[in-house]
Amino acid sequence: MTTITPMMQQYLKIKEDYIDAFLFFRLGDFYELFHDDAIKAASILEITLTSRKDGIPMCGVPHHAAQSYIETLITKGYKVAICEQVEDPKVAKGVVKREVVQLVTPGTLMEGKSLQNKTNYFIASADLLSTDEIVFSYLDVSTGDGFTTIIKGDEKEVVQQLLALQAKELIVSEQMYLVINELSSIHNFVLSIEQEELTDEEAEKYVKDHPVTTHRTVKRLLKYIQKTQKRSLLHIQPLTFQEREAFLAMDYHSKRNLELVSSIRNGDQKGTLLWLLDETVTAMGGRKLKQWIHQPLATKQAIESRLDIVTSFLDDFMLREEIKELFKEVYDLERLVGRIGFGSAGGRDLAQLRQSLSKIPQIKQLLSETQDETLQRLGEAIEDCQDIWRKLADAISDQPPISVKDGGVIKNGYNERLDQLRDASVNGKKWIAELEQREREITGAKNLKIGYNRVFGYYIELTKSNIHYADESRYVRKQTLANAERYITDELKEKESLILSAEDESLVLEYELFTELREEIKHYIPLVQKLAKQISELDVYISFAEVAEKHRLTRPVFHNSKAMIIKEGRHPVVEKMMNNQLYVPNDCVLTEEENMMLITGPNMSGKSTFMRQVAITVIMAQIGCYVPAKSAELPIVDKIFTRIGAADDLAGGQSTFMIEMMESQHAIVNATSNSLLLFDEIGRGTSTYDGMSLAQAMMEYIHNHIGANTLFSTHYHELTELEQTLSHLRNVHVAATEKDGKVVFLHKLQDGPADKSYGIHVAELAMLPEGIISRAREILDTFEQQDKKESKKENESNTQLSFFDELPTPSTTPKIVQTKTSDNETTEKIVKRLKKVNISGTTPLEALQLLYELQNELD
Repeated sequence: MTTITPMMQQYLKIKEDYIDAFLFFRLGDFYELFHDDAIKAASILEITLTSRKDGIPMCGVPHHAAQSYIETLITKGYKVAICEQVEDPKVAKGVVKREVVQLVTPGTLMEGKSLQNKTNYFIASADLLSTDEIVFSYLDVSTGDGFTTIIKGDEKEVVQQLLALQAKELIVSEQMYLVINELSSIHNFVLSIEQEELTDEEAEKYVKDHPVTTHRTVKRLLKYIQKTQKRSLLHIQPLTFQEREAFLAMDYHSKRNLELVSSIRNGDQKGTLLWLLDETVTAMGGRKLKQWIHQPLATKQAIESRLDIVTSFLDDFMLREEIKELFKEVYDLERLVGRIGFGSAGGRDLAQLRQSLSKIPQIKQLLSETQDETLQRLGEAIEDCQDIWRKLADAISDQPPISVKDGGVIKNGYNERLDQLRDASVNGKKWIAELEQREREITGAKNLKIGYNRVFGYYIELTKSNIHYADESRYVRKQTLANAERYITDELKEKESLILSAEDESLVLEYELFTELREEIKHYIPLVQKLAKQISELDVYISFAEVAEKHRLTRPVFHNSKAMIIKEGRHPVVEKMMNNQLYVPNDCVLTEEENMMLITGPNMSGKSTFMRQVAITVIMAQIGCYVPAKSAELPIVDKIFTRIGAADDLAGGQSTFMIEMMESQHAIVNATSNSLLLFDEIGRGTSTYDGMSLAQAMMEYIHNHIGANTLFSTHYHELTELEQTLSHLRNVHVAATEKDGKVVFLHKLQDGPADKSYGIHVAELAMLPEGIISRAREILDTFEQQDKKESKKENESNTQLSFFDELPTPSTTPKIVQTKTSDNETTEKIVKRLKKVNISGTTPLEALQLLYELQNELD
């Protein structure tokens, strides 16, 4: 039977409390892993797997290089428990006492190369409030910035929020764990259970201005952070409660389809709205911009306030340039105070804080000297934090080393005792240099040298060929090397004691002074965080002004009606990607009377781009940015829903068409009359008749029951007949023409339906084999001839084709279903149709057909 050693007993006992984490167990200069942890970590980290004498698998990493290995595990979705020696091995009786000092999880990573400067790393918590409401809290542990909201929906909506925030970890109760566990593996986020909560007294400052119903979720989240990080939550700010009505709501699919912060193609930032707008200089500004894009405002006053500041900066180019230059010397204040609060900040962190704070008075002065009252008020409100700057300027050296325990962090003149010890150490070393020169002269050994190492202390070294110079009356042999002998003298031993004691005492005292200063700075964390918020917003405003000037953007005008009038609108991201090519602008005119637009036209003509640019314009306007248009008169939009693009969800077991229907359902159920809906090619994932029926039914439902501003693109040309029965619908098309048998895309939006699809022309552009193209044209010609014959028969029999009466054969093209409406609505539609009739251009047969249709509508 194998005997378990006391050290392994200690390891196993600690591991019991961290079953779901890799346990980094400190042994001397290494973190060791054992058993299954070792086997799994060796594979993931690509390090050597060995075993102890008792056969237990083990592997290890040097403690000074552990951070990179920990980050690798964290980014792959694992947790790491860091177990340190918490007593001096020299004085320990038996096994050295060890404890887990921190549990690093995907949501609590504080520092490292994997942390991108302009990205928040959120950890979230969720609780069921009712059958259709969930409390959702999230915060960035590295910055202390947190938020709480109440979302409508079920556990799937929680997942959508996590995906939109790119949060990697969700904290839940055992009850909620059962509800959401399956979704965590599908969508690749870590699910952690926490049953305990902070006390009401502990949590009071974090939930100010929150509804009582949200407290439990916040307290559970903060308790998890407190337990895993095992230190105070000093740098974590009160979580901001976000009223749903204050922000423009967008689900994850809409944000993804519109490519707000990541590209659909490869997940990169290039080609996104963030890529276009990000002219920020500071890391804080970059994160703030991303937050604003995720949550545009939905109150006119707040939007206008932002636009006023952007306008002021746009009018003062020199001011922008001067402040941007100062921003280049402002470090990441939020993460700096985060490390100070955690007690992990080093000398260089405090030096960076000092450097950053030194630039604040200049920024305030620049703003106060302008003639613009808006900018003057901004400058007056900025917290300058000069008391902190003075403390740091007095204490921290100009170029502190990486480690705070190696000396050189505290300035000369800050502490009298430290100066004395340093002087003793410096003078002692000077004495050593003088002794070396004197001994060379006395002995005649020109290559004699005095050296030092931690094991043997100071020594006099002579090479083998020079040992005959050794003064045996004074020199005592201390160490023999292959090529040299080392000696000590009474004089050197006495000075060694003085020098080393001064150095050791100096290092101890300096570390104490540094930690005292770091603790003192902790009291100023709220002030620095307030300043960080002001600087980040200032950075974004200047970025908006830069982008407005660079890309010819216009200030939007908001009103209280539903009308959306965008003149010569452009998609700014596509335009930037095109470089110097001419982008064709288009108007978007949605009025109270006609707020549904049915867009037809060939593939590649720009239908989807036009729809996206309208949504992008609304989003830019409601984050307080100028917009890509000659002019834009806009309503305040409460929600945006997009159904653009298609892809299978293989992991979730859902087809393209199922995803299309689910996203459509989510939009239609949650939209209001103040929303903006974008539907692109609804129904194309199923049969023609099914798809067309669904598309028509959705349009009718949105028109009759929701009334939202809607852009609906389609290849079902039969749907264009709905203009005759849906009073708020207007047909438009993206123009294309043929030249020498080739399609030419004009990318210009025009009134009326498209005359054809040009699908075969697009296939030709894609360079399908000529045999396929020519055969497709033959088949298309056959279908069109059959369609003409069927249309002639219908005209002769005066029958109206309906999906719900008699289905046509596959070779025919179905006409749209006309639905019954009230008498008043019918009269209005008939009048509208008659007004649109071009009498001089109508043939007798067409006139009779129209008369017949109008008569049927009156029946």
